[in-house]
Amino acid sequence: MLKHMKCGSGCLTAMESVRWAFRCGSWTPSPAEWLFAVRCVQAEERERIGQFVFAKDAKSAMAGRLLMRKLISEHVGIPWDQIRLERTAKGKPFLANPPSSSSSSVDHRWSFNVSHQGDFAVLAAEQGRQVGVDVMKIAMPGSSSVSEFFRIMKRQFTDHEWTTIKASGPEWTQLGMFHRHWALKESFIKAIGTGLGFDLQRVEFHISPLEIQEGEVYTSTRMHLDSEEEEDWVFEECLLDEQHHVAVALGKQESNMGDDEGPDDPHNSPPKFRLLSFSELVSGAVPLAEEDTSHWESFRKKQEAPSRQRTAP
Repeated sequence: MLKHMKCGSGCLTAMESVRWAFRCGSWTPSPAEWLFAVRCVQAEERERIGQFVFAKDAKSAMAGRLLMRKLISEHVGIPWDQIRLERTAKGKPFLANPPSSSSSSVDHRWSFNVSHQGDFAVLAAEQGRQVGVDVMKIAMPGSSSVSEFFRIMKRQFTDHEWTTIKASGPEWTQLGMFHRHWALKESFIKAIGTGLGFDLQRVEFHISPLEIQEGEVYTSTRMHLDSEEEEDWVFEECLLDEQHHVAVALGKQESNMGDDEGPDDPHNSPPKFRLLSFSELVSGAVPLAEEDTSHWESFRKKQEAPSRQRTAP
């Protein structure tokens, strides 16, 4: 999606937003697909992905790395085989070798973030503003009742948020509202890059609207930080399907980008997630290593997912 921002001289510059999703849950890779994917990520990523016990987690992690490399290759302009991804001390991936200069008079720095949970891996990217994304699948607690699960999680939410969750309807609807709140909190934490040490009660979300529909993107939910409403932050919310909530946290547009338009402008519709096929995910991918069939032998022996996972009642 393109959005036009005013630069200092009054000209209009096309700014981009990227929203991609890949359905890992229904991806049953062939030997050729998995071996090609393995060849197209960095050595330490191949090793980390290979260490996952369950195939579901390996597929999700692989999709996340491929999404990042696709974004950098296609939009930042670094050739696939020259991309170097590293992680901050808090674990947030970042591009270690950004372009040294820009051909434009406006700095088009990209911020990107990925998330994978349930059946999807997602990526959100923006130019010139912080971005964080989180996807959550509504699921019954694996080893406890809903009431016990809520009791355990009580400290992560404010009284206002618990009131919204408990008042939303039947138990399954409450779980949906819980996961919606959790995705919002995680998207903000991932945007600011603070990691797990952040006190989640410092952020309180005022949900609007209370019900959301598939195929739409909503931006009217507001965040309070330390009891003060944050005017600069925008949160996009959508459903990838009836069980998967996605939240995208967007910080203030950098001053040199202009601030006359943005996702919250009534004349500028927020971007929707584009669902990619595997062939689209690896289009433009360049192998970084020779083929090693042991990666497939290891992957095919993995159990798909823990048998105790529970979904909809």
